[in-house]
Amino acid sequence: MVTSVVDLRSDTVTKPNEAMRAAMANAEVDDDVLGHDPTAFRLETEMARIMGKEAALFVPSGTMGNLISVLVHCEIRGSEVIVGDYSHIHIYENGGISTIGGVHPRTVRNNKDGTMDIDLIEAAIRDPKLELVYPTTRLICLENTHANCGGRCLPVEYIDKVGELAKKHGLKLHIDGARIFNASIALGVPVNRLVKAADSVSVCLSKGLGAPAGTVIVGSKDFIARAKILRKTLGGGMRQVGILCAAALVAVQENVGKLEGDHKNAKTLAEGLNKIKGLKVDVDSIETNMVYFDILEGAHMTAQELRKKLEGKGILVNMKSSSRIRLVLHYQISESDVQYTLACFQQALTGAPDENNGK
Repeated sequence: MVTSVVDLRSDTVTKPNEAMRAAMANAEVDDDVLGHDPTAFRLETEMARIMGKEAALFVPSGTMGNLISVLVHCEIRGSEVIVGDYSHIHIYENGGISTIGGVHPRTVRNNKDGTMDIDLIEAAIRDPKLELVYPTTRLICLENTHANCGGRCLPVEYIDKVGELAKKHGLKLHIDGARIFNASIALGVPVNRLVKAADSVSVCLSKGLGAPAGTVIVGSKDFIARAKILRKTLGGGMRQVGILCAAALVAVQENVGKLEGDHKNAKTLAEGLNKIKGLKVDVDSIETNMVYFDILEGAHMTAQELRKKLEGKGILVNMKSSSRIRLVLHYQISESDVQYTLACFQQALTGAPDENNGK
């Protein structure tokens, strides 16, 4: 009988800890739409400082944060944004930049490490002399870490080069930094230095940092002033939002330092899975808290079948295809959880006795 659950579907599944719940219960609040919620102000001020930008704005979700950022930079309908063909903005955000903002995405192929070739980015920039027939390129978007590429980190040298390219052509640079703190920890680069070249960054608080909800977007004071108007237009203005911001402050203060442990656990999990017959993991590509693996034909099992077997043992995973699964580590997954997970995988694939049944 399963007595506990190891939830590896995403780092969004974390639950608020006792410190967060206490902070939420005791949060000083006011009407944030009127600009008077003191706890929201504290969070935004702190995030702007940490990210090295002038100002910040709390929004309900990462998707809204990216949407607002793109629309601020591409305020004229018919503008074009250069995005990776494997990026979250392009694939998983309901095409909002197009359907809501009238912004056209021009995709560039993402490499396995999440980068896009600089020369391909430059080649995708429209010639302004041909604006009669082409959309006008106004923005380049990067994603760090890059989720669909396995949680890979974009190095600061690469981001700087993209920033230089953007300035050369009079464009803006936005970073979807849903897991930017993971990248900072893995690369050993302060987060403010990592995003120095960016005009705006969206930072998710409810993934690796473990807050119950919310994203902060950062940029110049002018950018945030326009973003605040769009937030209201999109229905993202909330009242006593300090209750959520209080938990986010705890997450920022207490959980950034725990990300290194998530990365270590991910590496341990990847190495263990790769030793199990029928599974294949590119262990060298594990840089942060994500583990993608393939089920080989010799395993005679689909990802769906494996998922169901694991679920019966309290292991929850995320299918990406009929033969590919993603696991995401977070601060509420312990080293013992990792070992239990490996034992369950071994048993599910080989039929070996499960000595850890029930954990």
